[in-house]
Amino acid sequence: MNKIIDKIINKIVVIAIGGNALTSDTGESDLESQAQAAVRTAVHIVDVVQNGYKVVLTHGNGPQVGFILRRSELAKESVPIVPMDYATADTQGAIGFMFQRAIDNEFKRRGLSGLAQALVTQLIVAKDDTAFLNPTKPIGAHMDEATAKQLAQENGWHIMEDAGRGWRRCVPSPAPQAIVEIDSILQLLARDMVVIAAGGGGIPVIERIDHTLKGVEAVIDKDLSSCLLAKQLHAEKFVLVTAVKNVAINFGSPHQIALRTVTLNKIKQYQTEGHFPEGSMAPKIAAVVDFVESTGQDAIITDIENLAEALQGKAGTIIKKVL
Repeated sequence: MNKIIDKIINKIVVIAIGGNALTSDTGESDLESQAQAAVRTAVHIVDVVQNGYKVVLTHGNGPQVGFILRRSELAKESVPIVPMDYATADTQGAIGFMFQRAIDNEFKRRGLSGLAQALVTQLIVAKDDTAFLNPTKPIGAHMDEATAKQLAQENGWHIMEDAGRGWRRCVPSPAPQAIVEIDSILQLLARDMVVIAAGGGGIPVIERIDHTLKGVEAVIDKDLSSCLLAKQLHAEKFVLVTAVKNVAINFGSPHQIALRTVTLNKIKQYQTEGHFPEGSMAPKIAAVVDFVESTGQDAIITDIENLAEALQGKAGTIIKKVL
């Protein structure tokens, strides 16, 4: 693997985009609206390529996997329920197709020869990860309690009440250990392709005693998977694309302050002080802290419109090991 990295002269950047990035500005989430959102994203990705980077694009799949599971639940009398690992694979294919087509078309519009390649990506998790003993990740549609309990009994699900909004299925969220297709990703980068990988956090698999792989009913946090990918690729930069241009402390208060360039120690201090709530900015901060601490390279959090400028140090929140 290191020999392949040595052959890659240009800089590698891993760009992680949330699943909500494929919904329209007005919240529409039909397939055509998602495809158009991918077209808008592709403009900024190709800007980054033209600035000299080799790009690996990861993406979330929260809304999309929810749609698959909801359709599966509605059709349960006619067809089998879709397992979680297959649902994640489905979204990797569909969302990967949207981004691959959009990026390829953007290259063509600019008269460039670049190509993108979406890769179905498996991530190994530990079979004894304690997350399997305590499923906490809500997925799929909200249901009334009776329906949720019936489906749980029929399908062996864990269920949970979700903040007063109804009942939902919940699954484990184990930590990613290794990326099965890491060598394939490197080979594609060496051929100057934009690689779309580890979609939805990757398909969770466990390694059997004979080293064969088996899919499991779980969800891997996409920010942690993207961070692992960035570390294994020795990426020069790791970018988390979110809904805001900058991370802020005292968010939503009169004392809100947008962060521009901040040291690792300072962002960890803000993290300890509770500035980044769970379910919002906390997983992103944890991922960038891990990346910067492990590699010494910069991490960035920003929105898609400021992606290219953030990579030039002109926008977004940039986390450095030291100034």
